Amino acid sequence: MGCVSSKPDGDVVNEAHVDANGENNATTNGKAAPTNLNPNSFEEQYSLGKVIGSGTFSVVRIAVHKPTGQRYAIKCIKRDGLVAEDIEALTTEVAILKQMNHPNIMILHDFFVEDKFYYLVTEYMEGGELFDRIVEKSYYNEREARDLVKLLLEAIKYCHDANIVHRDLKPENLLLTSKEDDASIKLADFGFAKRIEFDSEGLVTACGTPGYVAPEILEGKPYGKTVDIWSIGVITYILLCGYPPFHDDNHNALFKKIKKGKFQFDSPYWDHVSDDAKDLISQMLIVDPEKRATVDQLLAHRWVTGTEVATVQLTSALEELRRFNARRKFKAAVSTVSTTVGFSKKYSKSYSQPQSSLDEAVDNGEVAPETVELELDGNSKAD
Repeated sequence: MGCVSSKPDGDVVNEAHVDANGENNATTNGKAAPTNLNPNSFEEQYSLGKVIGSGTFSVVRIAVHKPTGQRYAIKCIKRDGLVAEDIEALTTEVAILKQMNHPNIMILHDFFVEDKFYYLVTEYMEGGELFDRIVEKSYYNEREARDLVKLLLEAIKYCHDANIVHRDLKPENLLLTSKEDDASIKLADFGFAKRIEFDSEGLVTACGTPGYVAPEILEGKPYGKTVDIWSIGVITYILLCGYPPFHDDNHNALFKKIKKGKFQFDSPYWDHVSDDAKDLISQMLIVDPEKRATVDQLLAHRWVTGTEVATVQLTSALEELRRFNARRKFKAAVSTVSTTVGFSKKYSKSYSQPQSSLDEAVDNGEVAPETVELELDGNSKAD
C-alpha cells in the first residue's frame, strides 16, 4: 500500500467480495472494501517471524505457512487509522496483484481481513534487492545491464497490456527470489499501481519517488502509462553509469531539473557505453510524454534485441553504483519512513479545477520541502 491517512474516518465495513477477475463489488463507507481470499483465519495458516521492513501503519515480516512449511513475506497493515480512501487503495492493490501472472512480477498468495490487521501474503524474496547483488559483483558489463532492462520492460509490458500503470518503479522494487546466481528478478510493490480504462492519460494523483518521477506528474498534468517508461529510463541510466541523470539534495531543485529533462552522458563514465544504449535512454527520458517511446517500441529497439551488445567491463560504472547504492541504503537506514511521495489532490491538477503543481506548492510554502520526502503515510490516494 502506497500511502495512508493518519486519522480514522468512520466505521469500516467488511462486506465485500473480490471476484475471479479481481473486481470488488462491495463498499466501505461508499467505497470499495477488501475481503479475505482465504476462508481460514490468518493464525490458522501462518506463523509470524522476524520483521524485515516497516512503515507508519504497516510492518513486513517473514512467516511460515503451517501446512507446507513454505516461507512468505507478510505485510501486516493496521486497520486502526485507515480512512475509506485507504481501504479502497488497498482493495485496488489486492485486485491488481491477484490479476498478475508473470514470471518477473511478485505473486500475491493470500489476503486476510482480521479484526486489527489486513495481511497481504506474498513471495518471500530471499535474494534481496537487485542493486545489492550487482554491487557485490567483481565483473559487470553492458550486456548484463541490457538483460536486466529487458526483463523490466517485459514485466511492464505485461502490466501495460492489462492497462495497469505501476507508478513507482525504482531499484528498491526490483527483487531477487533467492541468493543463488540464477535467481529470478521480480517487480514488487504495487501500492501505487492503478488500472486505467484506455491507453490514454487519465491519472492525476501525484505519486512516485523523487528521483524517478516523470515530469508530467510534477507539472500536475493528467498522465498515463508513459510515466513508467520515464522511471525505467532513470533506472537504465543508473545501471550503465552508476549515478542518476537528475540529482539534487533539495527536492524542489531536483523537481525543476526533472521538468527541464536535461541530462548528459558524461565522460569518462559513458565512454565505454554503446551509442545504442544512449539512444534507448534518450527515447525514454523525453519530457513530452507523447513523444516518449512506448514499451513495445523499446522492446523492439536494437539495443534490446541485438546480439552484439558490448561485454566490456564497466569498471567506473560499478564503482559509482557501489557509492550510489551505499548512499541509498544509508538514507533508508536513518529514516523511519520511505521517501515515496504520496500527495493529495491539493497538489495535483484535475481537468475541472487546475491546482498548484508540486514545485509551486513548495515555493509557495504550502508544503515544506522535507514534507515532500516524508509523505508516504500522510495522504490518501486520489486516483
